[in-house]
Amino acid sequence: MAIGFVLIKTAPITEREVYKILEKLPEVEEVYSLFGEFDIIAKIRAENFNTLGQVVVDKIRSIDGVEDTKTLTGIEF
Repeated sequence: MAIGFVLIKTAPITEREVYKILEKLPEVEEVYSLFGEFDIIAKIRAENFNTLGQVVVDKIRSIDGVEDTKTLTGIEF
C-alpha cells in the first residue's frame, strides 16, 4: 500500500467545491481545509506508488479549481 498527503492550492472561492469533490473520491481517506500557502490537504491510499501518482494526476489535478499540488509520500511501519 502507498500513502500520500496531497497539498492543494485552489483558485479563489473554489475551496468548498474542490473539498466536496475530494471527499467523494474512493482513494481519499481524509480531507482538511488549511490556512496558509495551501488550501486543502488530502490523505490518499493507493495500491502502489504508481497508482498513487495516477490518482493525483488524473483525479485530483483535473478538478476544476485546483491550481497546484504537492504530494508527500509516506510509508507505514
